[in-house]
Amino acid sequence: VGFAYQPWHLGLLVYIGFIPLIHTWFNHRSRDNFKSGYLFGLIYNFISNYWMGVNSGADFSVVLLSLISAVVYLALFWGIAGAIIGALRKDVNLYLILPFLIVCLEWVRSFGPLGYAWGNLALTQTDYLPLLQNIDIVGTYGLALWIISVNVILYHVVQSGTNVKKLSLFTAIIFIGLFISGWGRMQLFEPKSDSIDIAIIQPNVDPNEKWDYSSRQETMMFMDSLYGVAISLHPDFILFPETALPTYLRLNNRVRSQLQTKVDASGIPILVGTIDRIIDPNGDKVYFNSAMYLSPEEDYEMYEKIHLVPFAEYDLFPTLFHPLEKLNLNIDRGVFRGGSDYKVFKLNEVEFSDLICYESSLPRIARQFVQNGAEILMIQANDGWLGESAGPYQHFELARLRAIENRIPVVRSGNTGISGVILPTGAVQRKIPLGVEAVFKETIPLYTSGSFYSRYGDVFATLCFVIFLVIGPLKCIKKLF
Repeated sequence: VGFAYQPWHLGLLVYIGFIPLIHTWFNHRSRDNFKSGYLFGLIYNFISNYWMGVNSGADFSVVLLSLISAVVYLALFWGIAGAIIGALRKDVNLYLILPFLIVCLEWVRSFGPLGYAWGNLALTQTDYLPLLQNIDIVGTYGLALWIISVNVILYHVVQSGTNVKKLSLFTAIIFIGLFISGWGRMQLFEPKSDSIDIAIIQPNVDPNEKWDYSSRQETMMFMDSLYGVAISLHPDFILFPETALPTYLRLNNRVRSQLQTKVDASGIPILVGTIDRIIDPNGDKVYFNSAMYLSPEEDYEMYEKIHLVPFAEYDLFPTLFHPLEKLNLNIDRGVFRGGSDYKVFKLNEVEFSDLICYESSLPRIARQFVQNGAEILMIQANDGWLGESAGPYQHFELARLRAIENRIPVVRSGNTGISGVILPTGAVQRKIPLGVEAVFKETIPLYTSGSFYSRYGDVFATLCFVIFLVIGPLKCIKKLF
């Protein structure tokens, strides 16, 4: 199952990968199932998330601790799933309840400061766009239900040996139906007559060198040259990546004034990733991972990243993990603080919002921006810390899920890649490979943004949770009385 994620293009493995685990769970007690589920979770999450262990911006010991902590934590959900199946196996229809249980655990896993939706099963299916088209209604959790259901059906076919032709035909018909309906929806999705030209900058700067004091001036000059190239393309808007400039842009009046002068002269607004810093009432330095929007003849506007990466951008357990304060940036960064304002910027008559890096993995964050009026989602990222591992490839595919969920164009600028433009169907209009320096302009068609998912969120996941309770634990409790 771990190999079903990008960049291996083996997404079909996920439709058979759970069968051995299902066999074990359906035939053992809770304690044994917890062990087998936990072991499965350790292996699965290590393979799919190994990229957490190649962060070049931190000491090896810190990176290793982060990877181990993440894998150990994420594996718990599979151990818990196994234990629940073991507890219910004599009282309920396990074939029916298992798909709903996995959806519930995926959903629960996305909440809180440790919320992690990156590894959702839907991410394995981005090579098969027609299958993804219904996530604008059911969210990514609908695809998880389908994936586990197929595994359960195939297991039943193998195990029972009865109704093989009927069940196989039934599954094949649904598969084909989903493909045809999804393909049809993709063809029918038409843009409005309006469009916007956006220049995207992918500087391909080594993040380890960017914040080195001796390299800062050189980096600033290089970024200025790329900015000049972007201006020469005469776009309506220019998008820089996350932490594009090695300075505190809001505090650096000289650099900010220079940028504003160019914005005024060119008439082209820009969105620049930057680190921001304030002094809190206690006299402590507090840092924000931010974006600054500069538009002609207007005051700058700021967006502070809302959902931070635990242990990388802030210390969830500061006493226990004090060494992690030095993770990622070679500056006295202190502890990052999350913002709270789901900011919507205005570009002429077009409204847009910005997702900073990890935020693009979280459906609820993107959905809230669209609810607030965003017609385009920008993504600023810096995956340079992860080299050429699976991380940057998976990160780009997550942007495709956000585009389909909300039926909205997504424009992505990554420091070292992958930058590109994604249409509301999830189709990639243009993509710049990892590790390439590029400045390019794309015409972004505008659509009537929003979807059922944008308006109502995880209604499907909530329904699955209720169904699980009714046919599982509540049914068992009822039997006691």
